[in-house]
Amino acid sequence: MSPARLSLASRPQWLERVEHSPSDRRDSEPGVLHLGLGAFTRAHQAMVFDRLLASGDGRWGMHGVGMRQRGLVEALHAQDGLYAVRVADAAAVRWVVPAALWRLSVLSTDREAVIQAMASPALRWITLTVTEKGYTPELGALIAQGLMRRHTAGAAGLTLASCDNLRSNGQHLRQLVLQACESAKLQRWVDVCCAFPSSMVDRIVPASSAALRDQVVQELGVVDESPLGTEGFWEWVIEDRLADPSDAAALSAVGVRVTPDVHVYEDAKLRMLNGSHSAMALIGAITGRAFIAHCIGHPPLREFVRRLIEREVAPHLQRRDWAEYQDALLARFGNPHLRHSVHQIATDSSLKLPQRWPPSVEGQLRQGASIEHHALAVAAWLRYGLAEDEQGRPYDISDPQAQWLRDVAALQKTRPAHSLDHLLTRKDLWGPLLVEHTHWKARVAYWHQAVLAHGMDEAVNRLIREVP
Repeated sequence: MSPARLSLASRPQWLERVEHSPSDRRDSEPGVLHLGLGAFTRAHQAMVFDRLLASGDGRWGMHGVGMRQRGLVEALHAQDGLYAVRVADAAAVRWVVPAALWRLSVLSTDREAVIQAMASPALRWITLTVTEKGYTPELGALIAQGLMRRHTAGAAGLTLASCDNLRSNGQHLRQLVLQACESAKLQRWVDVCCAFPSSMVDRIVPASSAALRDQVVQELGVVDESPLGTEGFWEWVIEDRLADPSDAAALSAVGVRVTPDVHVYEDAKLRMLNGSHSAMALIGAITGRAFIAHCIGHPPLREFVRRLIEREVAPHLQRRDWAEYQDALLARFGNPHLRHSVHQIATDSSLKLPQRWPPSVEGQLRQGASIEHHALAVAAWLRYGLAEDEQGRPYDISDPQAQWLRDVAALQKTRPAHSLDHLLTRKDLWGPLLVEHTHWKARVAYWHQAVLAHGMDEAVNRLIREVP
Protein backbone atom coordinates (compact mmCIF):
# COMPACT_ATOMS: atom_id res chain seq x y z
CA MET A 1 0.00 0.00 0.00
CA SER A 2 1.40 3.42 -0.98
CA PRO A 3 2.19 5.92 1.77
CA ALA A 4 -0.30 8.72 2.32
CA ARG A 5 0.52 12.25 1.26
CA LEU A 6 1.70 14.70 3.93
CA SER A 7 -1.38 16.69 4.94
CA LEU A 8 -3.59 17.55 7.89
CA ALA A 9 -5.52 14.32 7.31
CA SER A 10 -2.36 12.18 7.60
CA ARG A 11 -1.26 14.01 10.74
CA PRO A 12 -1.45 10.90 13.00
CA GLN A 13 1.11 9.13 10.80
CA TRP A 14 3.87 11.77 10.94
CA LEU A 15 3.17 13.92 13.99
CA GLU A 16 5.28 11.95 16.50
CA ARG A 17 8.28 12.01 14.16
CA VAL A 18 8.59 15.80 13.88
CA GLU A 19 10.02 18.33 16.29
CA HIS A 20 6.81 20.01 17.40
CA SER A 21 3.13 19.85 16.70
CA PRO A 22 2.25 22.44 14.04
CA SER A 23 -0.91 24.42 14.59
CA ASP A 24 -3.91 23.37 12.53
CA ARG A 25 -5.97 26.43 13.45
CA ARG A 26 -6.84 28.51 10.40
CA ASP A 27 -9.90 30.29 11.65
CA SER A 28 -8.88 33.77 10.48
CA GLU A 29 -7.63 35.44 7.31
CA PRO A 30 -3.87 35.42 6.60
CA GLY A 31 -1.99 38.35 8.08
CA VAL A 32 0.99 38.02 5.73
CA LEU A 33 1.08 37.89 1.93
CA HIS A 34 4.39 36.65 0.52
CA LEU A 35 5.48 37.12 -3.10
CA GLY A 36 8.01 34.59 -4.39
CA LEU A 37 7.28 31.18 -2.91
CA GLY A 38 10.71 29.61 -3.29
CA ALA A 39 12.69 27.22 -1.11
CA PHE A 40 14.33 29.96 0.92
CA THR A 41 11.04 31.54 1.98
CA ARG A 42 9.60 28.24 3.11
CA ALA A 43 12.71 27.37 5.15
CA HIS A 44 13.15 30.85 6.64
CA GLN A 45 10.31 33.41 6.99
CA ALA A 46 7.59 30.73 6.98
CA MET A 47 9.32 28.94 9.85
CA VAL A 48 9.54 32.20 11.83
CA PHE A 49 5.84 32.84 11.27
CA ASP A 50 5.15 29.23 12.25
CA ARG A 51 6.84 29.90 15.61
CA LEU A 52 4.64 32.96 16.11
CA LEU A 53 1.52 30.94 15.31
CA ALA A 54 2.64 28.18 17.67
CA SER A 55 2.94 30.80 20.43
CA GLY A 56 -0.77 31.53 20.04
CA ASP A 57 -0.44 34.70 17.94
CA GLY A 58 -2.79 33.94 15.05
CA ARG A 59 -1.98 37.07 13.05
CA TRP A 60 0.90 35.49 11.11
CA GLY A 61 -0.74 32.99 8.78
CA MET A 62 0.62 33.33 5.24
CA HIS A 63 -0.90 33.70 1.81
CA GLY A 64 1.93 32.34 -0.35
CA VAL A 65 2.11 33.58 -3.93
CA GLY A 66 4.21 31.73 -6.46
CA MET A 67 5.14 34.09 -9.26
CA ARG A 68 4.97 31.33 -11.90
CA GLN A 69 5.42 28.10 -9.93
CA ARG A 70 2.09 26.39 -10.65
CA GLY A 71 3.50 22.92 -10.02
CA LEU A 72 4.82 23.88 -6.60
CA VAL A 73 1.62 25.68 -5.62
CA GLU A 74 -0.53 22.74 -6.70
CA ALA A 75 1.65 20.31 -4.74
CA LEU A 76 1.48 22.46 -1.62
CA HIS A 77 -2.26 22.97 -2.02
CA ALA A 78 -2.75 19.19 -2.11
CA GLN A 79 -0.80 19.02 1.17
CA ASP A 80 -2.82 21.75 2.94
CA GLY A 81 0.20 24.05 2.66
CA LEU A 82 2.35 21.64 4.69
CA TYR A 83 5.84 20.45 3.77
CA ALA A 84 8.68 18.72 5.61
CA VAL A 85 11.93 20.48 6.44
CA ARG A 86 14.99 18.48 7.47
CA VAL A 87 17.10 20.70 9.74
CA ALA A 88 20.57 19.19 9.92
CA ASP A 89 23.99 20.16 11.18
CA ALA A 90 26.83 18.56 13.13
CA ALA A 91 24.81 18.59 16.34
CA ALA A 92 21.59 16.92 15.23
CA VAL A 93 19.14 16.07 12.47
CA ARG A 94 15.48 16.84 13.05
CA TRP A 95 12.30 17.25 11.04
CA VAL A 96 9.91 20.19 11.16
CA VAL A 97 6.56 20.61 9.40
CA PRO A 98 5.75 24.36 9.27
CA ALA A 99 2.07 25.19 9.12
CA ALA A 100 2.16 28.90 8.26
CA LEU A 101 0.97 28.58 4.65
CA TRP A 102 -2.79 28.98 4.87
CA ARG A 103 -3.56 30.09 1.33
CA LEU A 104 -1.78 29.68 -2.02
CA SER A 105 -1.97 31.45 -5.39
CA VAL A 106 -0.06 31.67 -8.65
CA LEU A 107 0.40 35.27 -9.75
CA SER A 108 0.44 34.52 -13.46
CA THR A 109 -3.12 33.15 -13.32
CA ASP A 110 -4.54 34.52 -10.05
CA ARG A 111 -3.46 38.15 -10.29
CA GLU A 112 -6.85 39.62 -9.38
CA ALA A 113 -7.13 37.37 -6.32
CA VAL A 114 -3.66 38.45 -5.20
CA ILE A 115 -4.50 42.16 -5.59
CA GLN A 116 -7.74 41.64 -3.69
CA ALA A 117 -5.85 39.82 -0.92
CA MET A 118 -3.64 42.90 -0.51
CA ALA A 119 -6.79 44.86 0.39
CA SER A 120 -7.91 42.42 3.10
CA PRO A 121 -8.39 44.22 6.44
CA ALA A 122 -6.69 41.27 8.17
CA LEU A 123 -3.51 41.67 6.14
CA ARG A 124 -0.70 43.36 8.08
CA TRP A 125 2.47 42.51 6.15
CA ILE A 126 3.55 41.97 2.55
CA THR A 127 6.86 40.14 2.35
CA LEU A 128 8.77 39.21 -0.77
CA THR A 129 11.77 37.23 -1.90
CA VAL A 130 12.36 38.06 -5.55
CA THR A 131 16.22 38.22 -5.73
CA GLU A 132 18.30 41.04 -7.20
CA LYS A 133 16.79 40.81 -10.69
CA GLY A 134 13.18 40.81 -9.48
CA TYR A 135 12.83 44.51 -8.61
CA THR A 136 11.02 45.33 -11.83
CA PRO A 137 8.44 47.98 -12.74
CA GLU A 138 5.94 45.13 -13.05
CA LEU A 139 6.48 44.20 -9.40
CA GLY A 140 6.06 47.84 -8.35
CA ALA A 141 2.84 48.11 -10.36
CA LEU A 142 1.41 44.95 -8.79
CA ILE A 143 2.01 46.16 -5.24
CA ALA A 144 0.81 49.70 -6.05
CA GLN A 145 -2.44 48.27 -7.43
CA GLY A 146 -2.97 46.28 -4.26
CA LEU A 147 -2.25 49.30 -2.07
CA MET A 148 -4.63 51.45 -4.13
CA ARG A 149 -7.36 48.85 -3.61
CA ARG A 150 -6.51 48.84 0.10
CA HIS A 151 -6.52 52.62 0.43
CA THR A 152 -9.84 52.89 -1.39
CA ALA A 153 -11.35 50.32 0.99
CA GLY A 154 -10.20 52.34 4.00
CA ALA A 155 -7.89 49.62 5.34
CA ALA A 156 -4.80 50.39 7.42
CA GLY A 157 -1.26 50.68 6.13
CA LEU A 158 1.13 47.73 5.92
CA THR A 159 4.69 46.70 6.58
CA LEU A 160 6.30 45.71 3.26
CA ALA A 161 9.51 43.77 3.88
CA SER A 162 11.99 42.46 1.32
CA CYS A 163 13.74 39.26 2.42
CA ASP A 164 16.65 38.80 0.04
CA ASN A 165 20.32 39.63 -0.51
CA LEU A 166 19.87 43.07 -2.04
CA ARG A 167 21.49 45.71 0.14
CA SER A 168 19.05 48.36 1.42
CA ASN A 169 16.25 46.28 -0.05
CA GLY A 170 13.58 48.23 1.83
CA GLN A 171 14.67 51.48 0.20
CA HIS A 172 14.68 49.84 -3.23
CA LEU A 173 11.18 48.46 -2.69
CA ARG A 174 9.83 51.77 -1.38
CA GLN A 175 11.16 53.67 -4.39
CA LEU A 176 9.78 51.05 -6.77
CA VAL A 177 6.31 51.18 -5.26
CA LEU A 178 6.14 54.99 -5.00
CA GLN A 179 7.15 55.30 -8.66
CA ALA A 180 4.31 52.96 -9.60
CA CYS A 181 1.62 54.84 -7.66
CA GLU A 182 -0.82 56.44 -10.09
CA SER A 183 -1.66 59.50 -8.00
CA ALA A 184 0.00 61.88 -5.58
CA LYS A 185 -2.76 61.03 -3.08
CA LEU A 186 -1.80 57.35 -3.09
CA GLN A 187 1.88 58.25 -2.84
CA ARG A 188 1.22 60.32 0.27
CA TRP A 189 -0.81 57.53 1.88
CA VAL A 190 1.90 54.95 1.14
CA ASP A 191 4.60 57.29 2.41
CA VAL A 192 2.77 58.05 5.67
CA CYS A 193 0.96 54.81 6.47
CA CYS A 194 3.20 52.04 5.09
CA ALA A 195 6.66 50.97 6.25
CA PHE A 196 9.45 49.55 4.10
CA PRO A 197 12.07 48.12 6.49
CA SER A 198 15.32 46.79 5.06
CA SER A 199 16.25 43.35 6.25
CA MET A 200 19.07 40.83 6.15
CA VAL A 201 18.20 37.15 5.94
CA ASP A 202 20.67 34.32 6.32
CA ARG A 203 20.13 30.60 6.01
CA ILE A 204 21.56 28.09 3.57
CA VAL A 205 18.73 26.32 1.72
CA PRO A 206 19.79 24.05 -1.15
CA ALA A 207 17.31 23.07 -3.85
CA SER A 208 15.13 20.08 -3.06
CA SER A 209 15.97 16.67 -4.50
CA ALA A 210 14.62 13.20 -5.20
CA ALA A 211 16.88 11.83 -2.45
CA LEU A 212 15.25 14.15 0.08
CA ARG A 213 11.78 13.10 -1.06
CA ASP A 214 12.80 9.48 -0.52
CA GLN A 215 14.07 10.35 2.93
CA VAL A 216 10.71 11.84 3.88
CA VAL A 217 9.01 8.56 3.00
CA GLN A 218 11.55 6.57 5.01
CA GLU A 219 11.62 8.78 8.10
CA LEU A 220 8.15 10.34 8.27
CA GLY A 221 6.16 7.61 6.54
CA VAL A 222 4.39 9.96 4.12
CA VAL A 223 4.92 11.38 0.64
CA ASP A 224 5.93 15.03 0.26
CA GLU A 225 6.32 16.55 -3.21
CA SER A 226 8.15 19.64 -1.94
CA PRO A 227 10.39 18.88 1.07
CA LEU A 228 13.37 21.03 1.96
CA GLY A 229 16.69 20.57 3.70
CA THR A 230 18.41 23.33 5.61
CA GLU A 231 20.87 24.04 8.41
CA GLY A 232 20.27 24.80 12.06
CA PHE A 233 21.69 28.32 11.77
CA TRP A 234 19.42 31.20 10.74
CA GLU A 235 19.34 34.96 11.10
CA TRP A 236 16.73 37.55 10.28
CA VAL A 237 17.76 41.13 11.01
CA ILE A 238 15.05 43.67 10.23
CA GLU A 239 15.01 47.44 10.47
CA ASP A 240 13.02 48.90 13.34
CA ARG A 241 10.65 50.61 10.90
CA LEU A 242 7.31 48.78 11.14
CA ALA A 243 3.76 49.92 10.43
CA ASP A 244 2.74 48.39 13.77
CA PRO A 245 5.61 49.11 16.20
CA SER A 246 4.40 46.36 18.56
CA ASP A 247 5.46 43.78 15.97
CA ALA A 248 9.06 44.38 17.04
CA ALA A 249 8.50 42.68 20.39
CA ALA A 250 6.66 39.75 18.79
CA LEU A 251 9.43 39.13 16.27
CA SER A 252 12.17 39.54 18.86
CA ALA A 253 10.52 36.92 21.05
CA VAL A 254 11.07 34.24 18.38
CA GLY A 255 14.66 35.18 17.57
CA VAL A 256 14.44 37.95 14.97
CA ARG A 257 16.85 40.84 15.55
CA VAL A 258 15.02 44.19 15.22
CA THR A 259 17.50 47.07 14.98
CA PRO A 260 18.05 50.48 13.36
CA ASP A 261 21.47 49.26 12.14
CA VAL A 262 20.55 46.61 9.57
CA HIS A 263 23.34 47.79 7.25
CA VAL A 264 25.95 46.48 9.71
CA TYR A 265 24.60 42.95 9.31
CA GLU A 266 23.87 43.36 5.60
CA ASP A 267 27.48 44.27 4.89
CA ALA A 268 28.85 41.38 6.93
CA LYS A 269 26.56 38.84 5.30
CA LEU A 270 27.04 40.09 1.74
CA ARG A 271 30.82 40.23 1.98
CA MET A 272 31.57 37.38 4.37
CA LEU A 273 29.02 34.71 3.50
CA ASN A 274 27.86 35.66 0.01
CA GLY A 275 31.26 36.94 -1.14
CA SER A 276 33.11 33.81 -0.05
CA HIS A 277 30.25 31.63 -1.31
CA SER A 278 30.64 33.13 -4.78
CA ALA A 279 34.40 32.61 -4.77
CA MET A 280 34.04 28.98 -3.67
CA ALA A 281 31.26 28.32 -6.16
CA LEU A 282 33.32 29.56 -9.11
CA ILE A 283 36.43 27.68 -8.00
CA GLY A 284 34.36 24.57 -7.34
CA ALA A 285 32.76 24.70 -10.78
CA ILE A 286 36.19 25.00 -12.43
CA THR A 287 37.74 22.17 -10.43
CA GLY A 288 34.75 19.85 -10.71
CA ARG A 289 33.69 19.97 -7.07
CA ALA A 290 29.92 19.77 -7.12
CA PHE A 291 29.03 21.05 -3.66
CA ILE A 292 30.24 23.69 -1.23
CA ALA A 293 31.03 21.04 1.39
CA HIS A 294 33.47 19.48 -1.12
CA CYS A 295 35.12 22.87 -1.60
CA ILE A 296 35.56 23.72 2.07
CA GLY A 297 36.68 20.14 2.72
CA HIS A 298 39.78 20.78 0.57
CA PRO A 299 42.26 22.23 3.12
CA PRO A 300 43.94 24.80 0.83
CA LEU A 301 40.56 26.12 -0.30
CA ARG A 302 39.35 26.30 3.30
CA GLU A 303 42.46 28.33 4.15
CA PHE A 304 41.82 30.58 1.13
CA VAL A 305 38.29 31.31 2.34
CA ARG A 306 39.41 31.93 5.92
CA ARG A 307 42.09 34.37 4.78
CA LEU A 308 39.77 36.08 2.30
CA ILE A 309 37.35 36.87 5.11
CA GLU A 310 39.86 37.60 7.85
CA ARG A 311 42.35 39.68 5.88
CA GLU A 312 40.39 41.42 3.14
CA VAL A 313 36.76 41.58 4.29
CA ALA A 314 36.60 41.85 8.07
CA PRO A 315 38.79 45.00 8.39
CA HIS A 316 36.02 47.01 6.69
CA LEU A 317 33.02 45.72 8.67
CA GLN A 318 31.21 47.17 11.65
CA ARG A 319 29.80 43.86 12.88
CA ARG A 320 31.57 43.43 16.19
CA ASP A 321 31.13 39.67 16.42
CA TRP A 322 32.54 39.02 12.94
CA ALA A 323 35.08 36.47 14.25
CA GLU A 324 32.32 34.33 15.77
CA TYR A 325 30.29 34.76 12.59
CA GLN A 326 33.31 33.62 10.55
CA ASP A 327 33.71 30.49 12.67
CA ALA A 328 30.01 29.74 12.21
CA LEU A 329 30.34 30.24 8.43
CA LEU A 330 33.23 27.79 8.10
CA ALA A 331 31.27 25.20 10.08
CA ARG A 332 28.15 25.82 8.00
CA PHE A 333 30.03 25.50 4.71
CA GLY A 334 31.31 22.10 5.82
CA ASN A 335 27.88 20.78 6.85
CA PRO A 336 27.81 17.31 5.23
CA HIS A 337 24.01 17.27 5.15
CA LEU A 338 23.78 20.33 2.87
CA ARG A 339 24.32 19.39 -0.75
CA HIS A 340 24.56 23.02 -1.82
CA SER A 341 25.39 23.06 -5.53
CA VAL A 342 28.20 25.35 -6.66
CA HIS A 343 26.28 25.98 -9.88
CA GLN A 344 23.20 27.08 -7.92
CA ILE A 345 25.34 29.62 -6.05
CA ALA A 346 27.11 30.79 -9.22
CA THR A 347 23.76 31.66 -10.83
CA ASP A 348 23.40 35.38 -11.70
CA SER A 349 26.98 36.20 -10.69
CA SER A 350 26.99 39.35 -12.82
CA LEU A 351 24.23 40.74 -10.59
CA LYS A 352 25.68 39.51 -7.30
CA LEU A 353 29.42 40.14 -7.50
CA PRO A 354 29.22 43.97 -7.75
CA GLN A 355 27.67 44.00 -4.26
CA ARG A 356 29.92 41.33 -2.77
CA TRP A 357 33.52 41.99 -3.84
CA PRO A 358 34.33 45.61 -4.84
CA PRO A 359 33.60 47.26 -1.45
CA SER A 360 36.22 45.09 0.26
CA VAL A 361 38.75 45.57 -2.53
CA GLU A 362 38.30 49.34 -2.41
CA GLY A 363 38.75 49.32 1.35
CA GLN A 364 41.97 47.34 1.04
CA LEU A 365 43.34 49.64 -1.67
CA ARG A 366 42.64 52.72 0.42
CA GLN A 367 44.70 51.18 3.22
CA GLY A 368 47.47 49.91 0.95
CA ALA A 369 46.64 46.35 2.03
CA SER A 370 46.55 43.02 0.18
CA ILE A 371 43.92 42.37 -2.49
CA GLU A 372 45.30 39.02 -3.66
CA HIS A 373 42.38 36.82 -2.60
CA HIS A 374 39.78 38.93 -4.37
CA ALA A 375 42.03 39.24 -7.41
CA LEU A 376 42.20 35.44 -7.67
CA ALA A 377 38.42 35.23 -7.25
CA VAL A 378 37.89 37.61 -10.19
CA ALA A 379 40.34 35.58 -12.27
CA ALA A 380 38.28 32.49 -11.40
CA TRP A 381 35.11 34.15 -12.69
CA LEU A 382 36.76 34.75 -16.05
CA ARG A 383 37.95 31.12 -16.22
CA TYR A 384 34.45 29.99 -15.19
CA GLY A 385 33.16 31.67 -18.35
CA LEU A 386 34.67 28.86 -20.46
CA ALA A 387 31.66 26.78 -19.34
CA GLU A 388 33.66 23.61 -18.80
CA ASP A 389 35.64 22.35 -15.83
CA GLU A 390 39.31 21.37 -15.85
CA GLN A 391 38.35 17.79 -16.70
CA GLY A 392 36.61 19.01 -19.86
CA ARG A 393 33.09 18.47 -18.56
CA PRO A 394 30.66 21.20 -19.75
CA TYR A 395 28.28 23.09 -17.48
CA ASP A 396 25.58 25.67 -18.06
CA ILE A 397 26.05 29.31 -17.08
CA SER A 398 22.81 30.77 -15.75
CA ASP A 399 23.28 34.53 -15.83
CA PRO A 400 21.68 37.52 -17.57
CA GLN A 401 25.09 38.19 -19.12
CA ALA A 402 26.01 34.57 -19.85
CA GLN A 403 26.65 35.13 -23.56
CA TRP A 404 28.87 38.15 -22.88
CA LEU A 405 30.85 36.18 -20.28
CA ARG A 406 31.31 33.24 -22.64
CA ASP A 407 32.45 35.54 -25.45
CA VAL A 408 34.95 37.33 -23.20
CA ALA A 409 36.18 34.06 -21.70
CA ALA A 410 36.74 32.57 -25.15
CA LEU A 411 39.49 35.14 -25.75
CA GLN A 412 41.54 34.25 -22.70
CA LYS A 413 43.57 31.34 -24.08
CA THR A 414 44.82 33.22 -27.15
CA ARG A 415 44.47 36.88 -26.13
CA PRO A 416 44.35 36.93 -22.31
CA ALA A 417 45.12 40.65 -22.06
CA HIS A 418 42.13 41.50 -24.29
CA SER A 419 39.94 39.13 -22.32
CA LEU A 420 40.92 40.76 -19.04
CA ASP A 421 40.47 44.25 -20.46
CA HIS A 422 36.90 43.45 -21.52
CA LEU A 423 36.16 42.16 -18.04
CA LEU A 424 37.91 44.72 -15.86
CA THR A 425 36.74 47.86 -17.66
CA ARG A 426 33.07 47.18 -16.91
CA LYS A 427 32.26 50.08 -14.60
CA ASP A 428 28.84 48.61 -13.83
CA LEU A 429 30.56 45.54 -12.39
CA TRP A 430 33.51 47.02 -10.55
CA GLY A 431 32.78 50.73 -10.02
CA PRO A 432 34.77 53.79 -11.12
CA LEU A 433 37.75 53.24 -8.81
CA LEU A 434 38.63 49.69 -9.82
CA VAL A 435 38.25 50.12 -13.57
CA GLU A 436 41.04 52.71 -13.46
CA HIS A 437 43.26 51.09 -10.81
CA THR A 438 46.41 49.70 -12.42
CA HIS A 439 47.60 47.74 -9.37
CA TRP A 440 44.25 45.98 -9.05
CA LYS A 441 44.24 45.08 -12.73
CA ALA A 442 47.82 43.84 -12.54
CA ARG A 443 47.05 41.50 -9.64
CA VAL A 444 43.99 40.05 -11.38
CA ALA A 445 46.15 39.49 -14.47
CA TYR A 446 48.85 37.78 -12.39
CA TRP A 447 46.44 35.29 -10.85
CA HIS A 448 44.59 34.80 -14.12
CA GLN A 449 47.84 33.72 -15.73
CA ALA A 450 48.49 31.37 -12.80
CA VAL A 451 45.06 29.78 -13.23
CA LEU A 452 45.56 29.26 -16.97
CA ALA A 453 49.14 28.00 -16.67
CA HIS A 454 48.91 25.81 -13.58
CA GLY A 455 45.25 25.13 -12.87
CA MET A 456 42.87 26.46 -10.26
CA ASP A 457 44.00 24.40 -7.28
CA GLU A 458 47.66 25.18 -7.85
CA ALA A 459 46.83 28.89 -8.16
CA VAL A 460 45.20 28.71 -4.72
CA ASN A 461 48.24 26.87 -3.37
CA ARG A 462 50.56 29.52 -4.82
CA LEU A 463 48.58 32.33 -3.25
CA ILE A 464 48.83 30.70 0.17
CA ARG A 465 52.60 30.22 -0.28
CA GLU A 466 53.34 33.64 -1.77
CA VAL A 467 51.15 35.92 0.35
CA PRO A 468 52.47 36.01 3.94
